[in-house]
Amino acid sequence: MTDMTRTEVLRDLLDNGRDYDTRRLEAIAAELGLPVADVLVVAGHPVPGRLLPPDRDKDVMRAFAYRVTYCNHPQLAALREFLLAMPNEGAAPEPRPAHDPTDPDQFPAVLHGLMRNRGFGVREFPFVGLSVSTIRGMLGGKWHRLSQLQAVAGPLNWSTEDLAALAGEPLRPLDYGRMFCHHVGAVFLAAVPRTTEQLVRAARKADRLSAREDHGAWQPVSEGINDYPDA
Repeated sequence: MTDMTRTEVLRDLLDNGRDYDTRRLEAIAAELGLPVADVLVVAGHPVPGRLLPPDRDKDVMRAFAYRVTYCNHPQLAALREFLLAMPNEGAAPEPRPAHDPTDPDQFPAVLHGLMRNRGFGVREFPFVGLSVSTIRGMLGGKWHRLSQLQAVAGPLNWSTEDLAALAGEPLRPLDYGRMFCHHVGAVFLAAVPRTTEQLVRAARKADRLSAREDHGAWQPVSEGINDYPDA
């Protein structure tokens, strides 16, 4: 990334990424440690179908995301390995076009693209202490406060700092209790190529790992899991 800071690289991608070819964007993704599909979204490029989730049942995706949130760090690592070991069975969907470059605030479209890269709609996204209407407001460009970015960062496997750089939100100390960390997001990334049937098996695996108590009705979320550095 030469002499540019990480924040400067992300902002440059947002402002000038349409001028970059795919090879350069792939190199930037490797340097930043971000999925190529995410960098393509930030840079305003189409995302090829081979990098997107196959068509999947939304209720199954929602149930899978919910069950993942009950796993602790060792269980998340085991679940991620379980997903990575599965064969690629799904058909690639159609490429997704780039977002509108004329919008003065690009972040809502970028956030929507990051969610869709993982197969999340608003209702499939795991409960992170934000209402559905709040997330819709973020995607609709009404707001993207730092506390909201902190809430959604972990399940996307992004840092709050990186999302804030794209949203133009100044950083400040935040303490809102237990949040979902990037290890949860790493599981959702591993699940990107998986089919509906494979997510059903992965959800059962998550339940076996976490020994989640069956409440008899859908509950919104576990109590969260704090971040810690990778070993």
